[in-house]
Amino acid sequence: MDEEYIAKVKENLGESLATRYIDYTRIKEMAAQAREHRLIPEYTESYFRKAFLKAGGKLREKQQPFLAVDSVPYSIRKIADEENFKKAYGQLLKKYPKITFDKEIAFKNPESEFVCFGHPLFEATMAWIERSYASSLINGARFTDPDGRLDGEILFYEGEIKDGIGSVAGKRLFAFYVGKDGVKSVSPSIIWDLAEGDDGKGKNLDLEGLKKKVSSLAISQLKKYREELLGDRIRQAQVKEKYGIRSLEHFIVKLDGELIDLKARKDQGEQVDLPIRNKEERKQRYEKALQDLKDQIEKEKSLTMSMPRFVGIISVSPLAKQDDAMYSDEEVERIGMEIAIKYEIEHGRRPEDVSDQNLGFDIRSKDPRTGEIRYIEVKARAQKGAVSLTLNEWFKAKRFQEDYYLYVVMPTSRSPELYIVQNPAENLNPEEKIEVVRFVISPDEIIQKNSLIK
Repeated sequence: MDEEYIAKVKENLGESLATRYIDYTRIKEMAAQAREHRLIPEYTESYFRKAFLKAGGKLREKQQPFLAVDSVPYSIRKIADEENFKKAYGQLLKKYPKITFDKEIAFKNPESEFVCFGHPLFEATMAWIERSYASSLINGARFTDPDGRLDGEILFYEGEIKDGIGSVAGKRLFAFYVGKDGVKSVSPSIIWDLAEGDDGKGKNLDLEGLKKKVSSLAISQLKKYREELLGDRIRQAQVKEKYGIRSLEHFIVKLDGELIDLKARKDQGEQVDLPIRNKEERKQRYEKALQDLKDQIEKEKSLTMSMPRFVGIISVSPLAKQDDAMYSDEEVERIGMEIAIKYEIEHGRRPEDVSDQNLGFDIRSKDPRTGEIRYIEVKARAQKGAVSLTLNEWFKAKRFQEDYYLYVVMPTSRSPELYIVQNPAENLNPEEKIEVVRFVISPDEIIQKNSLIK
């Protein structure tokens, strides 16, 4: 939300009881966070394409960004014909001449079909995948790491937190990598950066042994999530206590005063039995509402966690080295991050290292003067050389556009220089390497498109 909109809201609502508490800064922060984590159309389209073709479906490319589904395979239609499915998602059509996965594009083109979660075509395809390949997730699907770093297993767990009312306060997917150096927590979205491997035959996994290795860390991460949710619940409770409880207490005190006056009038002989009874009943309702609200606040702050639930495992092996652009060096990357962060600080921004969260960028840098956020992906090379963007990074670059920056530091071995390309998805022409889910950019193009924008 922009400042003009916020000013308009303030003007329209005035200094009411509710608006005095609204934390506009927090709302903007939450909106920015939602933007970063949103499941963007590129992800759902990528998933649907692979799943639908796997089910035997055929897609026909139309003028970008549309696809055509000329016929739906029997395996998917069979699921969609189930009564429970039709009640939940509606009728599946025999064909879809024009589909898109982008809501904005669909709204601008009413003749197109917006395919997403909840759409019968998407849900039936997803149900077919779940029924056909659920065992792959449990037994260990195979992937390769184009960066050459991972050689082990990644276990996925679902964590759930409930409050005292019995409602689900939150759910989160956790991932834990088990390698030669031990166990560590990783972002579940790391799977977007991996390439598909073979069918997994030939490797026997000690699943129970792996679960034991990650169990304590899984519980620890779920506890941290509980504390995170508790912080939000406490903030919400403070609002309810400040306004809900105070308001009810105010009304009860007011009614007490009115009852004292009415009883004094009754002592003087006035017939005020009915007003007294009405106010006493209203006071009882307020007192009950007050107690109920206090109980509810306490229950909402009482968060309990169940044991993390195992949902799947994948095996990851390093891809045979084919291209220097694919491989990364931790020391070289550390130098690159230091130079990028220093540059941001020198130009009055506040950089935050989020590289361990696998968000599709390494640094979130905020300008305190304007509130603008710069999403920065950092690449570093010991010598002058090509760099590669992961699928996740490329998708985020396409989505964030002018707010996304590629910072390339090279050569780090001597006199490192920083090269900056704003909106790389628009301004660069990478060599797409589908088999290793990477987009490779030559050093000459980076230098040519470099623009040191303060």
